[in-house]
Amino acid sequence: MPKMSAEQTEDLKAFERRLTEVIDKVQPTARLWRMVLIVISVCTAAGAGTWLLDPYTTKVYLSTSLWNHPCFTISCIVLLMLFLCGIHKRVVAPSIIATRCRQVLADYNMSCDETGKLILKPRPSL
Repeated sequence: MPKMSAEQTEDLKAFERRLTEVIDKVQPTARLWRMVLIVISVCTAAGAGTWLLDPYTTKVYLSTSLWNHPCFTISCIVLLMLFLCGIHKRVVAPSIIATRCRQVLADYNMSCDETGKLILKPRPSL
């Protein structure tokens, strides 16, 4: 099995550093969006509970019922807007980057973990 040259080794190290840097930079933003999603989901669930347990919900028009429960109404609207703006992609951005890199690196008989560290697989013998 041929050895890698020093230049190839340095290229791999530089690629790995850059990949880990990109994933590390995306992690804090993804954590922030996860927290936003958790908070607004809890608000929506709590609002839905109070809305469903209200005895007048079945006796009044939907618009009146939603007007009487502004916490639920506002949190639903905010949750819908967040999903329309792509929060579901922002929450999982680091894993999307790692997965796409794995797909590309598979052609070169390599892989990477969730943090961006390269995994060199043994070359198949002919």
